[in-house]
Amino acid sequence: MTDGECSLLHSLLEDTQTVVLCCHQHPDGDALGAVLGMAEVLRLLGKEPLMVVPDQYPDYLQWLPNSEKIVRYDKRKEYVDAVLRVADLLICLDFNTASRTDDMAASLCASPARKVLIDHHLDPDIDTVLCISHPEMSSTCELVFRIVWQLGLFDRLMKHFAVPVYCGMMTDTGGFTYNSSDPDIYYIISQLLTKRIDKDKIYRNVYHNYSEHRLRLVGHVLCNKLTVDARRHAAWFTLTRQDLKHFHFVKGDAEGLVNMPLQIKGLKLSISLREDTDRDNLVWVSLRSVDQFPCNEMAARFFNGGGHLNASGGRLEGTMGQAVDTVKLALQAFEDKLK
Repeated sequence: MTDGECSLLHSLLEDTQTVVLCCHQHPDGDALGAVLGMAEVLRLLGKEPLMVVPDQYPDYLQWLPNSEKIVRYDKRKEYVDAVLRVADLLICLDFNTASRTDDMAASLCASPARKVLIDHHLDPDIDTVLCISHPEMSSTCELVFRIVWQLGLFDRLMKHFAVPVYCGMMTDTGGFTYNSSDPDIYYIISQLLTKRIDKDKIYRNVYHNYSEHRLRLVGHVLCNKLTVDARRHAAWFTLTRQDLKHFHFVKGDAEGLVNMPLQIKGLKLSISLREDTDRDNLVWVSLRSVDQFPCNEMAARFFNGGGHLNASGGRLEGTMGQAVDTVKLALQAFEDKLK
């Protein structure tokens, strides 16, 4: 932040009475970590923020400290709407456009609260009094740490701040395997470790905390559902409702699956296609790549989405067969960059 932005944010945090923290739908580790981390900052300043997520978040993140205080919009819509109507500060974390909050978008936009955006996605378009947008950051949680450091508050924060912020940085970089070459990231980790967090346990809680059904789902995907286009150095797989039902799918079970095909020598791109469990003719798309292949360009052009260079997502209206056809068109269109 510039000195002016730092001063404005500090003033906004100090002056607020009713503050709401929110993130995008289908919250991941970075979204939840940023919300929980910023909530600790506000508690330090004597506030008690309302933490809101649009819908369910994965089981493997429910151990995060204070996550039990988070309110789901899809479960308590009237209550959240009422708070948004009287809130004087709304902090939007880890999303760049109101539509990413799904059904909460209308209430978010209508809220008279002063809005602050803290995010690392491209092209923010929310009407704010302060927009802290840095797409070059590994994660929104990294940005939250930097803000706290610049505000001079880090020394007064403890483990309940450091744990979710580290978790968010870790999950948004695949365990620091992509988007994580900036040396500053490892200085930040060293500072978070001074709060006596157990980074190894955090890793286990996230990546070694699945059911037997999830492990069998992984085997099914790799053995039966994976298609490899060796000529284009790409792969994709499908997860239908039938697959999900057979393996007792719960939210979060598909996490990390899209990264696995990238273990194949020479592969540059992996795409996951997953049918929505509640709505017909909706397919969720995840893309992961290595080196300089632009997932975000492909997601924007073919999958109604966007994101980062090596990690992006989107959605398609239609059948799974139509989604596969779209993948084939996308691979053909980006053939030169894949080769």
